[in-house]
Amino acid sequence: MSKNENIFFEKKILIYGLGKSGLSTYQCLKKQSKLYLFDDKKFPIKNIDIKKKLIKYNDIKNKKFDHIVISPGINVNKCLLRKYLQKNSNKIKTDLDIFYSLYGKNKNITITGTNGKSTTAKILYEVLKDQKFDARLVGNIGNPILLEKNIKKNTIFVIEASSYQIEYSQLFKANFGAILNISPDHLERHITLKNYINAKFKLIKNQTNKDFGFLNTKNLYIKKKIKTTKILCKIIKINKNLNPKILKKINNPFFMTEGNKENLSFIIEITKKLNIKKKDLLKTLNNFKGLKYRQQIIFRSKELTIINDSKATSFSSSVSILKSMSNVYWIVGGLAKKGDKFLLSKNNCKNFKAYIFGKNKSFFIKELKKVIRYETFTNLKILIKKIFLDIKSSKNKNHQTIFFSPAAASFDSFENFEERGKYFNNLIKEFTNVKR
Repeated sequence: MSKNENIFFEKKILIYGLGKSGLSTYQCLKKQSKLYLFDDKKFPIKNIDIKKKLIKYNDIKNKKFDHIVISPGINVNKCLLRKYLQKNSNKIKTDLDIFYSLYGKNKNITITGTNGKSTTAKILYEVLKDQKFDARLVGNIGNPILLEKNIKKNTIFVIEASSYQIEYSQLFKANFGAILNISPDHLERHITLKNYINAKFKLIKNQTNKDFGFLNTKNLYIKKKIKTTKILCKIIKINKNLNPKILKKINNPFFMTEGNKENLSFIIEITKKLNIKKKDLLKTLNNFKGLKYRQQIIFRSKELTIINDSKATSFSSSVSILKSMSNVYWIVGGLAKKGDKFLLSKNNCKNFKAYIFGKNKSFFIKELKKVIRYETFTNLKILIKKIFLDIKSSKNKNHQTIFFSPAAASFDSFENFEERGKYFNNLIKEFTNVKR
C-alpha cells in the first residue's frame, strides 16, 4: 500500500492517551504523519522526540486534526477533552483502525466477550503455530497490534479485543468475529448494559457476507440482541454441549470447567473453518498449560487443589468454574463491578465458604450472605493463614479446593490483576513449599 492510499499517512493526527496503545500508534505513524500527543495525566517523559510532539490542552481547540486516535483507556464521557471529542466524534479512530488500514487483506480472528477472551485467543494462537501458520497474538493479550514486524501476505492475526476498542473503532472489520458471552460488566464506563452490549455487537455488525460471526446464542443477552440487529455475516451458532467423544479424547483438566468448555466450543468451530484436522487440534489442547492467573492450578495433591484465578474481576468470571466445584474455600474481594450480581443458589454452593478481603467487604457480604458461609479479613496474608487452619481442623475428608477468584478489580490494593496473582502465589508458597 502506498502512502497516498492510506487515510492515516501524511495527515495531521492527535494521539490521545500515551499508554501502550498510544505509544505504539506513535511508533507506527511517526515517519508518515504530522503527530500531536496528549494525555490527561502528567508524567515524566524521557524521549526527546515524544516531548517535542506534546501539545498543550489549551492549544488543541485551535488545531484542525484529520484524525483523533484514542487509547482504549480514555473514557470519552469523563476525560479532559470530552467536549472536544463530542464535537469531533466523526474523527475518532483507534489502533485497530490503523491496523486495518495497513493489513486489511490479512486474515484476522477477533475474540471478544465478557469472560474467556485471553484464554480462547491464546489457544487459537497455539493451534495455528503448531500447524506452522505465521500467526500473531495481539491486542489486549500479547504485543500491541501496531508493533508487529515482518508481516507477510499469509500472516494471520489472532486479536483479543475489548469493548472499549470495538466501540471507538470505525474502520476495523473481523474476518472471523467471536462473541464468547455477555454479562453485565464495565458499566462504570459504558453507563448502561445496553451500551455495553452494543459495543460488543459492533464487532459482528461491521462484518460483511464474506465473513463469519461465531455467537453463543444460548446467552440471554446475545440471543435478544440478534433479533434486533441487522447482520450480514454468516452466523455460526455455538453449541456449549460438547460432543462426549471429543471430551473423552481431551486429557487435560483445564477443560473440565464450564467456562473453559465454553471457550473450547468456539475453538472447535473456528478451527473447522480453518480446515485444521481434529487430531492436530487435540494434540494442542492436551498440551495447553493455561495462562497465568486465569484458572491456573498452582498446587495439587491428593487432598488439595489450589487455583489462582486473579484475572476474575466479576461474579460471572468466578461462577463459570464454581459451578463445577464442591468443598471450596473461595477467596473473594476487591473493587466490585457496578451492577454485578451473584446468581448461584445454595444448591450450587454445597460445602462452600467465602473468605472476603479488600475495602469493599460490605458489597460481598450483601451478595453472598444468604447463599454461602463467609468470614472477613483485613488482608490476604491473614486470610490465607486462616484457610490453612480451617483445612487442618476440617472433618471433611473429601478433596478440597482453595479458589482465589476475587470477582472484583484489584485497584483497591494492587496495581493490576497480575500483581495480585503474583502476591497470592508467593503467599501460598510459604504454606506449601512448592516452587513456581
